[in-house]
Amino acid sequence: MTNLLEHFGFENPWWLLSICIAPPLFFLRNVRGAESGVNFSSLGILSSVGKTVRERSGSFTMALLALTIFSCCLAIARPQWRNLRVDRSASGIDIMIALDVSQSMKTEDYFETKSTGTFRQKKERIQAAKEVIRRFIERRQEDRIGLIAFGARPYSVCPLTLDHLWLSERLEELRVGDLDSNGTAIGSAVAASTTRLDSRQSKSKIILLVTDGASNSGSLTPVQAADAAASLKTRIYTVAIGAERRARNEDNTALIREEYDTETLKEIAATSGGEFFRASDMGSLRETFSAIDSLEKSEAKTSTVIDSKELYPWLLGAAACLALLSVGSLALTPPILS
Repeated sequence: MTNLLEHFGFENPWWLLSICIAPPLFFLRNVRGAESGVNFSSLGILSSVGKTVRERSGSFTMALLALTIFSCCLAIARPQWRNLRVDRSASGIDIMIALDVSQSMKTEDYFETKSTGTFRQKKERIQAAKEVIRRFIERRQEDRIGLIAFGARPYSVCPLTLDHLWLSERLEELRVGDLDSNGTAIGSAVAASTTRLDSRQSKSKIILLVTDGASNSGSLTPVQAADAAASLKTRIYTVAIGAERRARNEDNTALIREEYDTETLKEIAATSGGEFFRASDMGSLRETFSAIDSLEKSEAKTSTVIDSKELYPWLLGAAACLALLSVGSLALTPPILS
């Protein structure tokens, strides 16, 4: 019903008030007419003169005429079946997301507090990253976004596209172990992302590198890949995920251990003109992608096109058929018997 109301409408809805004319017309048809010019003392003699009047002549004529008038009133209001199409142009910002799917991404060190506040739910790093990335994609409706997964080597999951629903489905299907996950080839992932961005003409090219480890695989170092990206005017935002681990050193002082290579990730971002973010919990992870979203503003033109199909010819045709049927009904059952 909701879908019908979204597509159906009238171009001139005020003409629907003309339907109110029909009830008075049918009421007036039973009003007594003018008095006859000749007075008779008795009608007994006249009963044997002329033809007999049929009691029920044209049984369906009035109903058919009513439907005829109703169809004409609806036709004047010009009913239409409308299809709304939103045309949008890309903003000119192309984004490649490079997501680490190495074995360490299965570590459960992220927690989501339930709305009741009674307990916290554990999450794997890959689950937390996918959840936040999916929301980031939903907010960037006018941008072309692609996805590369990497472990010991990079793998293209989705090319640059405006079909964000399809992109989100590919992201959801991604699992640790889908490719060689015994390694972290950050340099190769950045190079693969840069190659895909370089093939397009756009005003802004961005790589979102999400990883929890240090580069230990691939023939290209992360800094070399960042230099190549910078030469092609591609900015890299590096996001280090994973909870901070605390340990004790020999003098019993607290020591924070990080699995990822902070200095290298900072250098990658600085070389390409991007920024480095550290996300050690769900709150900071969401804030990180919100900050990136605000840093890279997208502007695109959208226009709504209404494709209308006129329905009044069908109503006029129905009215003509009903009028003919009403005349036929009266002809088949005339008011005077032979």
